[in-house]
Amino acid sequence: MSEPFSRFLHPFDVARHPSLEPEVKRALLASWASDRAAVRDEPALRKPPGARRAVPVDDVFAALRSLDRSNEQRAPGL
Repeated sequence: MSEPFSRFLHPFDVARHPSLEPEVKRALLASWASDRAAVRDEPALRKPPGARRAVPVDDVFAALRSLDRSNEQRAPGL
């Protein structure tokens, strides 16, 4: 997928995408959270190459946590 971030405006767009596998969602969000995506002089913001706008890193972490919650709901007791 070339410039995968150009398809998504917000990390929750990734987390809620119906056709992406959970592993792909997690990889995209991890890249988004990476320090390499940090906005210069704004360490609390992330804007990976191809993204349309910067978002707070807290939003990226919240989207990752939502994946964890949905995974726990699908596999109780594991």
